[in-house]
Amino acid sequence: MNEYKSGFVTIIGRPNVGKSTFVNRVIGHKIAIMSDKAQTTRNKIQGVMTQDDAQIIFLDTPGIHKPKHKLGDYMMKVAKNTLSEIDAVMFMVNANEDIGRGDQYIMEMLKTVKTPVFLVLNKIDLVHPDELMPKIEQYQSYMSFAEIIPISALEGHNVDHFLNVLKSYLPEGPQYYPDGQISDHPEQFVVSELIREKILQTTSEEIPHSIGVNVERMVQEAEDRVRVEAVIYVERDSQKGIVIGKGGKKLKEIGKRARLDIEYLLGSKVYLDLWVKVQKDWRNKSHFIKQMGYVEDE
Repeated sequence: MNEYKSGFVTIIGRPNVGKSTFVNRVIGHKIAIMSDKAQTTRNKIQGVMTQDDAQIIFLDTPGIHKPKHKLGDYMMKVAKNTLSEIDAVMFMVNANEDIGRGDQYIMEMLKTVKTPVFLVLNKIDLVHPDELMPKIEQYQSYMSFAEIIPISALEGHNVDHFLNVLKSYLPEGPQYYPDGQISDHPEQFVVSELIREKILQTTSEEIPHSIGVNVERMVQEAEDRVRVEAVIYVERDSQKGIVIGKGGKKLKEIGKRARLDIEYLLGSKVYLDLWVKVQKDWRNKSHFIKQMGYVEDE
């Protein structure tokens, strides 16, 4: 009988290379939010994948970028810290984009890492196979990788093969989390992220990064119904108007979309109550960032 493998794997890469799409696919559940706007992931999302022969805990880090405020500083610290506590690193890049300065910066950082680093070229469904080899050689000229594997997280191409290769590098170990547990985050945090995703999907350009969501109450009201009360924080009055929309239309749409995902996550009917409040410059207020669930106590 084969030994049981387990390990922690961090996924690192520039914003928007498909890290969250990958995590959601291998977990089989939506725990990391997806949006076409950069820097969507703010926290270290741990997704737990349990199979018959292995348990892999994926850490989906915030995309590496130059911080512009305290929340940005925190996001970068989280991404870098995950490199010191893991069994393997997935460096995920966009197969249909050229190597950027962000990629070079990450590779400089990864050269000092002692654990195996996998180069994962995502979005191969968007490129011709002939274009892959030159791209791989370019990356190899910067640093050497334990393995190089092209995948499409969205379509699922080559993902199972990648997981099998990854398992071969992991140590024998225990099952850290019980069957059925898909994340180490409290459900409230995942729920707030699902609401934030819907806001990102339905609002305009100026909104994304000034949005924060705090789930204030989550109560089981009946056998089959959970009441969720959440506050959406914005930084300016004009943004409040955008999120609420004419006659409350936008907020209603956000609530409708979020409720469906939350019901799927919790496996129960959900009554969702949303408020919008202005909290000026909240991304630079440490105590407020902590209240939003972004900063772990030292």
